[in-house]
Amino acid sequence: MCRFLSHGIFMRVENLCIRASGAAGSGFGRNLSSKEHRFLPFFALIFLASMVTGCSLPHYVASLDEILEKAGRSNRDRYGYRCTTGAHRGASEEHKENTIAALRAADNNSSYAFIEFDVQYSKDRRIVVYHDKRLLRLYGSLRAIGETTFAELSKRTSGEIAAYDEVIGILKKKLNIEIKSQGDNEEDKHLVDEIIADIRTRKRENDVLISSISSDVIKYVNKNYPNIATGQVFWLTSSTYLHFDVLTKKLYEDISATQADYLMLHVANLRNIDDLLKFKPRGKTIVFWDFDDTMYIVHKDLSDRLWGDSGIITLWQFVRYKFVSIFH
Repeated sequence: MCRFLSHGIFMRVENLCIRASGAAGSGFGRNLSSKEHRFLPFFALIFLASMVTGCSLPHYVASLDEILEKAGRSNRDRYGYRCTTGAHRGASEEHKENTIAALRAADNNSSYAFIEFDVQYSKDRRIVVYHDKRLLRLYGSLRAIGETTFAELSKRTSGEIAAYDEVIGILKKKLNIEIKSQGDNEEDKHLVDEIIADIRTRKRENDVLISSISSDVIKYVNKNYPNIATGQVFWLTSSTYLHFDVLTKKLYEDISATQADYLMLHVANLRNIDDLLKFKPRGKTIVFWDFDDTMYIVHKDLSDRLWGDSGIITLWQFVRYKFVSIFH
């Protein structure tokens, strides 16, 4: 079927090219309509995509409609939007979250285009890759990360807890680094400065998104490091359950105020997907995250990109997805 359609597209492009040549030679330009002239590059691009990719897509590409179905959200209309999948806290279904094992597994897994992990300070100012304020949920201890030295943390977790400098050098994929604010603005700023200084030294500015639930952190990053992509994190909001236009618009007003590029919502907000898509402005991209190992970037329009991707790459991915979707 792929070969058949590719042949059909090829014949269409070839026919248009022949007619275009004839039109140019005749001097009248009547053999090829202006509409066909306009769509010739589009047909050519689809043909090129079909030749290069066949009928396959990268494993990290998902469909918003399939994600909604999996989440039990039935919609009367199908959106047809592409999503890019990332690993939330690494491959945290296979390994303990945010550990070197989880992060390395995600980096080696073609099902993920990017990796998210969390950072905060230990008592001795070591940047620790850990989500919670305390060790309780994962290790059964009430000790707070910020009140415990890294050596103590390592001992209490049998070496599983990782430092940022131990993981950043082994991860090759694009990264979403979440700043876990503990309410101390000066400490948050220092942590942001240290992380961004390091990624600049590594020349990885285009590979990294800085996210946080703290609006102050996002404002600080955008004011001081405007070339770094940012995402503001939300869990449950009033618009999660009350689907009023004014509440959904308020979310976009909030991230416009902080100048965040990405609106990062828990998957519970999929129940409000209609309004989230309806009111989404260009240049603001929706990301859904869950407590398992998955995150999804929703590509509604060509402004919705994986950070660091160029407009050309995004257009190519759009055309490729539309072409392959014909067969699914």
